[in-house]
Amino acid sequence: MDINAVTTIAKQELTINIRNKWTLIFAGVFSVLVLAISYFGMITAGAIGFQGFTRTSASLLNLVLYIVPLVALVMGTLSFTSEKGASEMLFAQPVTRGEIWLGKLLGLFGSMLTATLIGFGLGGFVIAMKAGTAGALRYPLFVGFSLLLALVFLSLSALIAALCQRKNRAFGVVMFLWFFFVLFYDLLVIGGTFLFKERTANHFIFASLFGNPVDMTRVGSLIVLNGKEIFGVAGAALMKFFGGEVTSISLLVLGMTVWIVAPFLLSQRLLKRQDI
Repeated sequence: MDINAVTTIAKQELTINIRNKWTLIFAGVFSVLVLAISYFGMITAGAIGFQGFTRTSASLLNLVLYIVPLVALVMGTLSFTSEKGASEMLFAQPVTRGEIWLGKLLGLFGSMLTATLIGFGLGGFVIAMKAGTAGALRYPLFVGFSLLLALVFLSLSALIAALCQRKNRAFGVVMFLWFFFVLFYDLLVIGGTFLFKERTANHFIFASLFGNPVDMTRVGSLIVLNGKEIFGVAGAALMKFFGGEVTSISLLVLGMTVWIVAPFLLSQRLLKRQDI
């Protein structure tokens, strides 16, 4: 594999996203979300003001689980199913299809990485100035899980693009994929538990966790944010079930790595068989 070719394509993809202002838009969205949730997060309790890193991250978690997969799927689909003329020109260059696919993936991830670091970084700076640095060491770990989630769904978008080829069809599939993982999967798991006895149901729930990168991000973030103290007995029981913080995070990162690598390798195999 030609690393220089991959790097060149990745830089080109990043430049395109910056010129289209996608990166700046998402950076602004992330920054506004962080600041708004930090400032207004306790409004239901009659209090307004900046909260610390831990409480802000916990409040942000559900929004991240909704927004990051959607953004990654949309950006990935737009890139991997680009206009026919542009894609033909790129594939006509003296580089392999695998190098093109990898370069696009890295460029897209670079765009989301930039947007996430700018957005969460600016928000984190304001929080540190207004509410102190308590919990600041766990904040980057939470952002790291968000970036892993983005990379998973970028990889899935590459697979969907290779399967569907047409942009309209690919968008339909990725919207279904977003709905399934973010909203519908947990309902299926809950329904499935009624089919088993208690012990088997517990093992089923544990195994099902690794079938959904959104759930893995949720659990990993709760562990990183010291969820056993923030969210009470359920969080403490979850930590005990996993067998400790380090082991839990390692298993979850490994599981998400599989979700990144497997769809991307499959998309490359499909791409090599296509007549472009």
